[in-house]
Amino acid sequence: MWGPSMIGYGQVHYVSHTGREVDWFAVGFSPRKAKISLYGLEGDEELLAQLGKYTRGVGCVYINKPEDVRLDALEDMIRVAWAGQK
Repeated sequence: MWGPSMIGYGQVHYVSHTGREVDWFAVGFSPRKAKISLYGLEGDEELLAQLGKYTRGVGCVYINKPEDVRLDALEDMIRVAWAGQK
């Protein structure tokens, strides 16, 4: 758990554009009331195009419910994101 509502896997050291440094998870999610937030998956445009119904945030991808997306595409996105963080 990363905070009260974020479930994350792995750990990376992140340096923001302002120079702030923080340890964060490589990939993760947060089951919020309105939408499910998916973290670490926003970089691959080709896989995002295959995902299904989603919206984008500043650092995450939002889905309403798992039934709105292709789970095989989501699995591929997680696999690529995880491999890219190592």
